[in-house]
Amino acid sequence: MEKENKKKLYERFHMDKFNFWTIVSLLILIVCLLFIVYPFLNLIIQSFHNAETNAFTMENYLKFFQKRYYKEALRNSLVISTVVTILATCLGVPLAYIGTRFNLYLKRVIYVMVVLSMLSPPFIGAYAWITLLGRAGFITKLLASVGIQLGELYGFKGIVLVFTLKLYPMVYLYVSGALGSIDASLEEASENLGVSGIQRILKITFPVITPTILSAALMVFMTALADFGTPRLIGEGYNTLPVIIYKEFLNEVGTDTSFASALSVIIIVIALAVLFVQKRFVDSKSYNMTSLRPPKVVELPRAKKILATAVVFFVSFLSVLPQITVTIQSFLKTNGPIFVSGFSLDSYRNVVNKLGQSITNTFLYGFIALAIIVFLGLLGSYLIVRRKGFTANLIDLLLMFPYVIPGAVLGICLTVSFNQGPVVLTGSMWIIILSFVIRKLPYTMRSSVGILYQIDKSVEEASISLSVPPMKTFFKTTVPLMIPGVISGAVLSLISVINTLSATLILYTGKTVTIPVAIFNCVNNDAYGQAAALSTILTLATIVCLLVFHKISGGKSVV
Repeated sequence: MEKENKKKLYERFHMDKFNFWTIVSLLILIVCLLFIVYPFLNLIIQSFHNAETNAFTMENYLKFFQKRYYKEALRNSLVISTVVTILATCLGVPLAYIGTRFNLYLKRVIYVMVVLSMLSPPFIGAYAWITLLGRAGFITKLLASVGIQLGELYGFKGIVLVFTLKLYPMVYLYVSGALGSIDASLEEASENLGVSGIQRILKITFPVITPTILSAALMVFMTALADFGTPRLIGEGYNTLPVIIYKEFLNEVGTDTSFASALSVIIIVIALAVLFVQKRFVDSKSYNMTSLRPPKVVELPRAKKILATAVVFFVSFLSVLPQITVTIQSFLKTNGPIFVSGFSLDSYRNVVNKLGQSITNTFLYGFIALAIIVFLGLLGSYLIVRRKGFTANLIDLLLMFPYVIPGAVLGICLTVSFNQGPVVLTGSMWIIILSFVIRKLPYTMRSSVGILYQIDKSVEEASISLSVPPMKTFFKTTVPLMIPGVISGAVLSLISVINTLSATLILYTGKTVTIPVAIFNCVNNDAYGQAAALSTILTLATIVCLLVFHKISGGKSVV
């Protein structure tokens, strides 16, 4: 009887039309409309404007479909994204199986290398591989001295190399988590029916984790499709759509905002179409299992164990090699753009003296954005899980929409929308912070939703039954239970924020430059020593964040 009374009181508080959560719903909806819906609608409207007369026109879209240059850029983007997705999946899935199912040597070291390579900016990998395998790269010269000539790194091959080594860890980590959650009885039953070895893996294990593989593949595809820095640095004429969008928006002979907006709409439509197809396929392939008995880790014979460890370690080492390379380079002496023999701290001194503001900005903007992300993530997730309905579903949809939007497109949206009118943010630090929040909030939202599903409603019912208002119940009872998991997700969001380039490159001014933008500019200006020093600072910050995450989460995986 007492339990029923608690539940009735809990439901009465939640059914009141003008309670705390109704106000929160309206405020978050207004924020979504102002900072998500309005910018993207403005982008669509802008794409139908004539740049000179401002009249309605279809010429921006006609220009795209009529000129081979732009269609080739789209084709290049799709080819790159597809090839990288296939390679990253083919590399990540078997390595994840070996790393998860067998007791390898140096397992913890391999995991750290995989995570670190996944969380670093792709353009740092592009820069590092240029210094290693470029025309004047260290490995190129070393091989040339013994008569071995390497082919060109630049263009299609270079982009695919950088993306594959950067993005396969995403597949590795997701698939590792899925393999660890399979109920061992499922595979044991298949063996009893005569299905074993590679046949069991192909017919039982991999089909069961197909939704996870497809989800990881989608993230790889979206990341490769949206990335601007890598093809810009290493493409050398192999243009992709994000690069073209950037060039059109910041053209030296005049900004063509309308045409850049049309290109942005096209890439958004493609991203949404891919997301829709993937979701339909995953929904048709979903399986449920109890996962009461996780699979046992198999102890390999010593020779096989050494071989398996060597394979996984070698690929993991290649993926983290860019961070190692730039760290070493940051301590080398430089003569202009050339690294010379001997070690020095000159690059760090130059960074502190000339680019110190970028370091301050990165962490200041990152922590402000993080505070907003955590606050909105807590409130938004509660609405989605506990206040189900049309408004909550709409908020969920609006907050998750930026997940599929390329960073450069988001930068253009915000610039077009907040360059004039009642709310002017262009040129200020707040437009960069806003881009961080919009782009990274979906990740914290999803982790917060997952945590809230694990918290029993009876805890809140008990609080409300003692006449504690919903707002006080949320902040005094629910939030403390959510905080450990939310903070873990927030640390990962901070890593992602401080490594962001695409949107920031569109939005920054001289006073609001961040570390990724400063690195990008240093590479373009041949200031390689400073670029290496800044990259090392960024890598060190990422490692510190990972250690904090590991401490807070109790050693959980980052995905």
